[in-house]
Amino acid sequence: MWLNIIYSTGMIANWLVNLAGILLFIFLFWKRLKEDYNSDIVFSISFLILLGTFIGHLLSRYLFPDWFFWMEAFGAFLGFAVGIFKYNTRFFETYEALFISFMPWLTLFYLVELIRKPGFGMAVVVLVNVGLILLFNYINIRYKNFSWYKSGKIGLAGLLTSGIFFLMRSVIASILPSMVSFLGLSEIVLSGVCAFTLFLLIYNLSKGT
Repeated sequence: MWLNIIYSTGMIANWLVNLAGILLFIFLFWKRLKEDYNSDIVFSISFLILLGTFIGHLLSRYLFPDWFFWMEAFGAFLGFAVGIFKYNTRFFETYEALFISFMPWLTLFYLVELIRKPGFGMAVVVLVNVGLILLFNYINIRYKNFSWYKSGKIGLAGLLTSGIFFLMRSVIASILPSMVSFLGLSEIVLSGVCAFTLFLLIYNLSKGT
């Protein structure tokens, strides 16, 4: 009986966290893009992103349970790609909104895991995520003043913080391979490739290409 109650409580907590994460994502995504695009376009793209995330979740749940982060991330990116092509929005601007809008949701997920199973590794992941949100806001305000960022184009905050995000996943996976959503060697390689690609995009964007 007590196990059923605990399980039910955990399920309710998961639903509440995901509901809060979804609402936060939609609001932050809309707030980030509302000045440049019609609200209908912004909400349509956010719906496509969430739909892709949900499909990725289903695939991971029933076919690839250990790959839930990457399945959901790929689904979200696929929805994002469909959205920017369908509604002709700018890639870097929309990607930036996507990343910073997902971060609070992801942070909530890891925070709940930390509360369930307190541990040093999970605490580090939560702190890294919070630190990246703060870093994004700092770069977003000051990126035009960076002497090395000659183009001054929008997109640096999203690319740099997401590049660091994947770089940190690669580092943490090499030190703490048992972390939730981390896949050991596969995580190191995939996160490393993503980080390298994002840093390469930063280099190209800084040159104005």
